[in-house]
Amino acid sequence: MKLLVVNNLSSGFGDGAIFDFMRAFAQDGDEIVVRSTNGRTDLADFLSDAHRFDAVVASGGDGTVSAVSYHLANTGVPVLPFPAGTANLLALNLHSPTEPHSLAKMARRMETLDFDVGEIELPDKKRFGFSIIAGAGYDATIMKEAVANKRLLGPLAYFSAAFANPTPQHSAIKLEIDGNTIESDGIAVLIVNFARIQFDIAVVHENLPRDGSFDVAILHSKDAWGLIPLFLTSLLDRTGDFPDRPDTLEVYRGKEISVLADPPLEIQYDGEAAGITTPFTVRVIEGGARFIVSDECLKVYQ
Repeated sequence: MKLLVVNNLSSGFGDGAIFDFMRAFAQDGDEIVVRSTNGRTDLADFLSDAHRFDAVVASGGDGTVSAVSYHLANTGVPVLPFPAGTANLLALNLHSPTEPHSLAKMARRMETLDFDVGEIELPDKKRFGFSIIAGAGYDATIMKEAVANKRLLGPLAYFSAAFANPTPQHSAIKLEIDGNTIESDGIAVLIVNFARIQFDIAVVHENLPRDGSFDVAILHSKDAWGLIPLFLTSLLDRTGDFPDRPDTLEVYRGKEISVLADPPLEIQYDGEAAGITTPFTVRVIEGGARFIVSDECLKVYQ
């Protein structure tokens, strides 16, 4: 087999687990090509010959995996998300193992499923992709403020950042969802493909990353403490009881969503604080990403 490994050197804790994966995977006659980046290299250059390989291993955080998946959308090239970041939410949603030897066995089996990918377009026509959740507002503030503590606190860095910024900006929000206009207000807008976040909390009830649509959630709370009821009901979703979400969350569904906010809200996608603000438009690329998955993932999503 021929593998192309895209290795983000700046992701996670830098423990070198990707090299353990390669040692566990390699057999006689295999070819493994490693291309490393610290985040500045254009991934399009790395992936220009991806069709020559049996699969691409995207080693890094969720942002790295999403960037690789977006560049390879609709090519049919299988992607193995290798969880080398802080939160690794895509691996959580895909029910993938995190241990390198188990991932090597999974890669050798080469079971795949196609999942939706999101495309974000800015007014200047610049585009980039996401796999899990994109959004604007309070979530972007949390992602940006968590960066400094990721290595020390891991996933807890996100909760620390949330309560270190207890009074987020509140904006008037206008959404265009598949041609329908919705006017509301809140501290954040979330565009959800995969629904599960840190500590296996579900943002919305159902996890539907293969149905060709996104959940669109508006957070109404005026401060961080107002999100606690939402947090608690999200935890109850683990039991399968599907409790009603509190009034702090307003949810819609759609394939193409435009977001306008006054004052503008900062944008994030898959944990990456983009340093840009609304407006933006999101479109679904149906079945655009082909992921190498576990047997458990096949049972859940197939």
